[in-house]
Amino acid sequence: MFNIREAKWLAPQVRWLIVDAPRVATRHQPGHFVIVRVRDDGERIPLTVADSDAQAGTITLVVQVVGATTELLCALQAGDSILDLVGPLGKPTEIENFGHVVLVGGGVGTAVIYPQAGALKAAGNKVSAIIGGRSKPYVIMEQELGAVCDAVHPCTDDGSYGYHGFVTGKLQELIDNESDPVNAVLTAGPVPMMKNVAKVTEAKKILTIASLNPIMVDGTGMCGGCRVMVDGKPKFACVDGPEFDAHKVDFGLLTDRLTAYREQEKRAWDRLHENPEHKCKLEAAMRELKA
Repeated sequence: MFNIREAKWLAPQVRWLIVDAPRVATRHQPGHFVIVRVRDDGERIPLTVADSDAQAGTITLVVQVVGATTELLCALQAGDSILDLVGPLGKPTEIENFGHVVLVGGGVGTAVIYPQAGALKAAGNKVSAIIGGRSKPYVIMEQELGAVCDAVHPCTDDGSYGYHGFVTGKLQELIDNESDPVNAVLTAGPVPMMKNVAKVTEAKKILTIASLNPIMVDGTGMCGGCRVMVDGKPKFACVDGPEFDAHKVDFGLLTDRLTAYREQEKRAWDRLHENPEHKCKLEAAMRELKA
């Protein structure tokens, strides 16, 4: 069992969890993820490690409600526990001194770029972060990124905060600034966003790395659920990634694979919402958000 030390809402439907996981905390590097299982009859899902504290023996997870398992996680509070947590998994981010690096995070993808930002800054880079949400409440971790980046550019679809428009529009502005050339871009978030980030950078042949988010089960390359196509070759995101050259990723196939179990996901969601015990836990967590 992995105890939760702290739980709070970062945004509507987005939960911040600090979890006791000392073995993971001592080995965590930017780009790593864990696979968690909330209860005995539950599925296994991958989650990025947004931060770690080796001395305290804790890791930080940022979870968005998108289905039954993530809703179960977001209903947990300090003092509750997660049944299984395995990691760190995947290859860590390749940290180099590129020059000017722009990190582009959409939604909970911001949790992926946060540890990358600190490591890239420590390696001598100039680091800019572009973070997006549909409106101001959905822009997360701006202060945390501000502490390690040279500049943070929040973007909202509705113009309620920061740049009015998609993150790709702000990225294009930074790329067009010839007095401060962009040498590399790292991106994490919704698949359509990462695909469009790759389109923006391809014209200038800017190195662009995307953190992919396919369905995973075991995290060791055995199940094949996370298979993606990169440069026309099959790769397993859990062991070959999760980060790949964005200009070589088949984002269309990735999108198709992410929707492969929609019917099963809906049935799991419906069963969960028929459970009175879960309703009580979720209502308690939501009262905290409203307060």
